[in-house]
Amino acid sequence: MTLVVVTGVSPNSLGETLALTIARHCPAKLILASRTKAKLEQVALRIADLSPDVKPILIELDLSNQEATRRAAAETSSTLDHIDILLNTGGVVTSERQVTSEGIELQFGTNHLGHFLFTSLLTPLLLAGAKQSGAGTTRVVNVSSLGYRLSPLRFHDYNFEGEPIPLEEEPPAAIPPHLKPDPAAGRPYAGFTAYGQSKTANILHAVSLNKKLGSQGVKAFAVHPGSIWTRLSRNLTPEDAKVIEGTSGFWKSRDQGVATILVAALDPELLGSNDLVMLSDCQLEDVATYAKDPKIAEHLWELSESLTAER
Repeated sequence: MTLVVVTGVSPNSLGETLALTIARHCPAKLILASRTKAKLEQVALRIADLSPDVKPILIELDLSNQEATRRAAAETSSTLDHIDILLNTGGVVTSERQVTSEGIELQFGTNHLGHFLFTSLLTPLLLAGAKQSGAGTTRVVNVSSLGYRLSPLRFHDYNFEGEPIPLEEEPPAAIPPHLKPDPAAGRPYAGFTAYGQSKTANILHAVSLNKKLGSQGVKAFAVHPGSIWTRLSRNLTPEDAKVIEGTSGFWKSRDQGVATILVAALDPELLGSNDLVMLSDCQLEDVATYAKDPKIAEHLWELSESLTAER
């Protein structure tokens, strides 16, 4: 019987679709974690209608607040004795620079650091799951995006404060200038660059988890679910929303979008030693060097430990 934790669960989200899909298969326990209790309760009502035998456990998780993330992890740990699948689907995208409770740029602080901290605190439960179920069947899945192509990690200016950065930390040359930061022009922040950095971090996090926990039976992946319209884009300006509209000729439904997440979480064919960690359209695919280099992944891990005070 499988114990599953899903973050980022709210109505009309990928997290909700995942929760409804998983509930149909009657997991032993289903933990739904998100920032707003009322929205979690709406999803729980839908599960009650479709899968009345499943009683999800609802946990408030604000990934933009590290103290709140610690409380959510503690509550999860008090409820479960192990975890088989952790699905990190929560996230945010914004056009204007905002910061977390700790003063960290919101997209990096929420999409990456929040999940880094939550996953780190739940690692004992993941290791317990791997010990029970066998190597590779315990999975961590980070919902990333092909939007990672917008930016590598900006170690010298991850907070977008206009600090000088080396060439290798700049957005790729093919990215249009108006989508990039331009400190010289008084524009140190660009929402899409910040989003790209956070999605690159999601992939590198999976790389590090495999290196650090793989020998103990935990396998991690990052996923591009596809181009899907959800409420995630509600904080974009109309101009940025139009940019998003032009990025794809095919828009998936949420059901189609969660398919790749479920493959990453469940497919036994992924038990092999393939070094690839990114899936798109239900298939493994390679990524840019800056999103898979073990040295960059380790640098990010060390930075993440420093910013969360969690080792």
